[in-house]
Amino acid sequence: MLSSQSAVLIRATLPAVGGAIGEITPLFYRRLFAAHPELLRDLFNRGNQATGTQQQALAGSIAAFATMLVEHPEQRPDAMLSRIAHKHASLGIRREQYPIVQEHLFAAIVEVLGAAVTPEVAAAWDEVYWLMANALIALEDRLRTQAEATAGPATGAQAAAGHWRSWRVIGRQQETAEVVSFLVRPVDGGPLPTVRPGQYVSVQVELPDGARQIRQYSLSGQSDEALRFTVKREAGTPGPAGEVSAFLHRHAQVDSELRLSPPFGDVHLDEAGEGPVLLVSAGIGCTPMIGMLGHLAATGSTRKVITAHADRTEQSHAFRSELAQLTEKLAAAEAHVWYEQPADPDWPAERTGLIDLTALELPAGTTAYLCGPLPFLRAARSQLLTAGLPASAIHYEVFGPDLWLATTV
Repeated sequence: MLSSQSAVLIRATLPAVGGAIGEITPLFYRRLFAAHPELLRDLFNRGNQATGTQQQALAGSIAAFATMLVEHPEQRPDAMLSRIAHKHASLGIRREQYPIVQEHLFAAIVEVLGAAVTPEVAAAWDEVYWLMANALIALEDRLRTQAEATAGPATGAQAAAGHWRSWRVIGRQQETAEVVSFLVRPVDGGPLPTVRPGQYVSVQVELPDGARQIRQYSLSGQSDEALRFTVKREAGTPGPAGEVSAFLHRHAQVDSELRLSPPFGDVHLDEAGEGPVLLVSAGIGCTPMIGMLGHLAATGSTRKVITAHADRTEQSHAFRSELAQLTEKLAAAEAHVWYEQPADPDWPAERTGLIDLTALELPAGTTAYLCGPLPFLRAARSQLLTAGLPASAIHYEVFGPDLWLATTV
């Protein structure tokens, strides 16, 4: 909880800091990378830095956290903190990096706001920073401990590798022209980590310029001996926006070795639940959903399962056949697909165009999981709220920096 003295100062200066945060965060990153270029090379997503989405996400999370502290001091934005902590844990971020961030962030604040940042104001914002940082550090430590416990005992090369573990590609499947799935097995022969359906792994690759860039990819399935993750080749190639996906598409062949993190992600199937499940996706957002659906089928679930997917065409729809096969295996499942421009002349008109979740009959007690582009998520969530689903029953995953959650906590 924020001290009463700091709360007064934060409330008074929040409009000024919030109004300048769009100027502060780019300056912060420039200062940080000038002092520590290895962080941009080997940790931060160069694509998100190039587009500015990481700056927007950081700005939104800081402002949202500070606002919560002064307006709702009895609460904590756990959803936002959990999402950030899972991402940090998957990247291998450590507690000793937080003071580095603090140093350059506060230098940027002082440079932008100047004399308005008195020693008292600086101390109040320092308190906000460390409340947020310490909460994240505790969550990340807990997540890493859980990941280590579920991966089994580490020995030899696996123990020496620490966070990153070497995996061998034992299968490669071209799902569509732009989407490839990789089946991977640990090189060390050790056990697979425990996976919650819907989670992702970080994949670290060494690019031609020597940078070790990291991206997160959803786990789209698993067997007793291997995990499957799926990669869409991103637009913007060549360039930082799609450099890792393009590298994997070109170079990750059968028998290649890749470095993966343990599975993380706060949006995953509640396996203990017994109520109806709604899986909603658009485009490559189908990857965590097919993972959830595959788990439900593999475990012989009798839950009511409704899948709703939106795509451009039949050809761009990854896992189209697998969706039908898994739906057939489940005792009480149905799948609904919308195509914006279907090639099939007999494709039903009511499933042409944008997805319409209000057309579905949703049983009482339905829990919804959503994944897709941010505009799609906003529209889908709005439709589900209109249909009567409570906000607490709607969970979503967005690929890349979450520009929505920080503004809605």
